[in-house]
Amino acid sequence: MNPIQSNEQSWGYDRKILNYIQNAAAHGLYEIRGLGAKRRVPHFDDLVFLGASLSRYPLEGYREKCVTKTVLGTRYATKPIQLEIPITIAGMSFGSLSANVKEALGRAATQMGTSTTTGDGGMTQEERLSSKTLIYQCLPSRYGFNPDDLRSADAVEIVIGQGAKPGGGGMLLGQKINPRVAQMRTLPEGVDQRSACRHPDWTGSDDLTIKIQQLREITDWEKPIFVKVGASRTFNDVKLAVHAGADVVVVDGMQGGTAATQTVFIEHVGIPTLAAVRQAVEALEDLDMKGKVQLIVSGGIRTGADVAKAIALGADAVSIGQGILVALGCNSETYIQDGTYHSAVNDYAALGTAPGVCHHCHTGKCPVGVTTQDPMLEQRLEVEVGTKRVKNYLQTLNMELTTIARACGKQNVHHLEREDLVALTIEAAAMARLPLAGTSWIPGV
Repeated sequence: MNPIQSNEQSWGYDRKILNYIQNAAAHGLYEIRGLGAKRRVPHFDDLVFLGASLSRYPLEGYREKCVTKTVLGTRYATKPIQLEIPITIAGMSFGSLSANVKEALGRAATQMGTSTTTGDGGMTQEERLSSKTLIYQCLPSRYGFNPDDLRSADAVEIVIGQGAKPGGGGMLLGQKINPRVAQMRTLPEGVDQRSACRHPDWTGSDDLTIKIQQLREITDWEKPIFVKVGASRTFNDVKLAVHAGADVVVVDGMQGGTAATQTVFIEHVGIPTLAAVRQAVEALEDLDMKGKVQLIVSGGIRTGADVAKAIALGADAVSIGQGILVALGCNSETYIQDGTYHSAVNDYAALGTAPGVCHHCHTGKCPVGVTTQDPMLEQRLEVEVGTKRVKNYLQTLNMELTTIARACGKQNVHHLEREDLVALTIEAAAMARLPLAGTSWIPGV
C-alpha cells in the first residue's frame, strides 16, 4: 500500500505522542494532572482464584461466618489498631479534598469500623471528630504538622514516597489554596505549593530510625508507626523500613493516584502493585518478620476481588484512594444536592473534558464537588450523601471479599493464601511468582 494512502498511525508517533510533542513545542511546559496511571500494566485482573470443589471444601455463605477483623501495629505499639475490615481509606489531604469530603470519609469509615488517613497539610477538626480511627501522616513538607494533633491520632504514618510519584513531592496549585488551607500550611493564599521530595531531617535509614524513636516518645509508645513507600526498589525499601523499627509498612504501587503531579511521573516512574506486593512479602519473609510487621498494599485497588487477591498474596490490609473518590461521585455525570439530581456535564465541558475521562483534580473546579476548595462547588458534595455512598462501597467490597474467601474454604479472610491463586498471563505469573493457569510453570523460577 502506498504510505501516503495509508490511514494507519505510526506506532512510535501515534496521535497521542504527536499531541504531546506539539503541546510541548508550543508551551514549553509539561502536563500536570490528577488521578493515576492510565497505561495498561499487569494487574490483579490478571489473576484468578481456584475456588473449592472436590479437593477443597467451601463454606456456606449464609450460615458460616468468615472473619474480617484486622489488627495493625502489633510489633511495638501498646495500642495496636483494631479494624472490623481489612480495607482502609488512603491519605488524601484537606486542600486536595474539601472539608465536606473529609468529614464524609470519616463518618463512613467509622460506620464500617475502619480507618481514614489525613494526607498532607495537617488534620481538620471535621476529620478528627468524624473518624473513630485516624492515621496522622508525617510527610516531607511538614505542612500543618502539629504535635498535639499527632498525639490525638490513633497511628502515625511516615510517608517516604507515593505510588504515583516515588522520588517526587506533592503539588497543590494556587487555585486550591484558600484562606483556611493557607493558614493550616503557613503558605501565601493563591500561590502554587510544591512539597519537598524528601524529609528535611534525615538522609537515610539510620536517620529514619531516630525519627521513629522520636515519634514513639511523643506518643508514649502507644501509637503504631507506619512507613509508606512508593513502589520502586520495594524489596530493599521494605527491609530498611522494618530495620528502622516500623510497626506497619505501606507499599503504594504505580497505579496509585495523586491530586496533581507531572504526567511523566504518573506513567513512567514506579512499578505495578502486583510486582510490589510480591517483593514486599519476600522482604518480610527474608527477615522472618511476616506476621510481626503488618503489610498494607495500595495502588489500583478497586474491587472486593482486588482486596482478596492482595491479601492472598500476603498483604494484611489494603488502602484505597481513587476508588473512594469515584464512590463519592468523581467522574459522575450528576451530583445530588438537596435531594435532587443535577447535571454536571456542562461543567466538565468547560474544563475541556467529560465524565469518565476527567483527571482535572488539580484545577479545583471539580464539577461534583470532591476535589475543590471553591465555596460553591464544594457544596455539591453533601456530607450525608457522601457518607452513604462511601459506606455502601466499602460494604460491597467487604461482602465480595468474604464471598471469595468462603468459596476458597476460608473461615477468615486472612487465611487466603498464594496457593489459592493462578495467573492468566505470563507477565502476571512472573511478577506475582504464581503458576500460569492450568500449569505448574512459574516464569523465571
